[in-house]
Amino acid sequence: MNLHKLMLTENACYKAGRTITVKGIMVHSTGANNPNLKRYVGPNDGLLGENQYGNHWNTYHPGGREVCVHAFIGKLADGTIATYQCLPWNHRGWHAGGSANNTHIGFEICEDGLTDYTYFQKVYREAVELCAYLCKEYGLTEQNIICHSEGYKQGVASNHGDVMHWFPKHGKSMDTFRAEVKALLAADTKEDTEDTAEPVVTYPEKLTSGYYRVRKTWKDSKSQVGAYRVLANAKAAADKNPGTHVFTNDGVAIYPVDDATDSGTADYRIHTVVKGDTLWDIAALYLGKGSRYPEIKTLNGLKSNVIYSGWKLKIPN
Repeated sequence: MNLHKLMLTENACYKAGRTITVKGIMVHSTGANNPNLKRYVGPNDGLLGENQYGNHWNTYHPGGREVCVHAFIGKLADGTIATYQCLPWNHRGWHAGGSANNTHIGFEICEDGLTDYTYFQKVYREAVELCAYLCKEYGLTEQNIICHSEGYKQGVASNHGDVMHWFPKHGKSMDTFRAEVKALLAADTKEDTEDTAEPVVTYPEKLTSGYYRVRKTWKDSKSQVGAYRVLANAKAAADKNPGTHVFTNDGVAIYPVDDATDSGTADYRIHTVVKGDTLWDIAALYLGKGSRYPEIKTLNGLKSNVIYSGWKLKIPN
C-alpha cells in the first residue's frame, strides 16, 4: 500500500468535526472517467500534480454537494497508484447517504473508462491492502466490508451501483475482494504469531561482489579498519576494534546492531511504530520530506509500504 495523507480541511465535513466508532468499511468508486487523484485531492503536494480547474474536494461544498470520504485511491502525477487519506479514520464522513456514515469508513477508487485491466488490478490490490490495514487497526474482519450497492441493499446507504458495475468486468466481486482481504489478514497474523513482524534481513556469509566494511560510521570512511568478502571475518575485525561496526556495501550497519543503535555511532536510529503511524508519516517526521520513505523501506528490507504498530524501524540519521 502506498499511503499518503492530505486532509480536506476546507471541506464542511472535516469542519463539522464529528467522530464515530468504526464498525465497518464501505468501498465506493467515483463514477467518472478520471483516474487522477488530483481531481479529488488537493492542493498539489508535489506528487498529485496541479488541478487546473481547482475542483478538488478540499472546498467547503465540492460542486455544491455535501460529500467527503476518508480516502481516495488513484493515480499520482507520475502514474503510480497511491492512497490518500483525507479524513481521520474515525471522523464521520459524508459518503454513504445513509446511516453507514455513522459507522463506516468510506473510500473512493478513482474510475477510468472501466476497460483497463492493468489499472483495475493495481487499484483493486491497493484497496485490498487498505482494507486489511484498517481491519487490523480497528479490530474488524473481512465480513465488516461492504460496497455502496451492498449498503443500499442493507438499508444503510443511498441507491448507488458502485462497485458492482465495475468489478465484474474484470472477473472480481465483493466476495472475491473480501476473500483477498481475509487472506492478507491471515498472512499478517501468521507473521505476528511467528514473531517476524519486525522485518528480518539476512546477509550472505560470503559476498561475490562488494565488501563488508568495518568502520565507526558509514560516513567516516577514514575510520575503516578493513573490507571483507566473508562476513565472519568482518565481524571478527569489528570485535577486535571496539567502536567499529560492520556495514553492508550500501551502508547498512548490521553488526553489532544493538551496540550501534545504543551508542549512536551507526547511521540510523530505531523508531518503534505506534498506532496511526504510516511509512509516509515516519519519513516526514525523521527525514523532513515524506518522499524519502524509500530510504526507510530499503534500510529495513520492507517488501510493501504497510507497517504495523510495534514494528521497530531503522531510521536514517
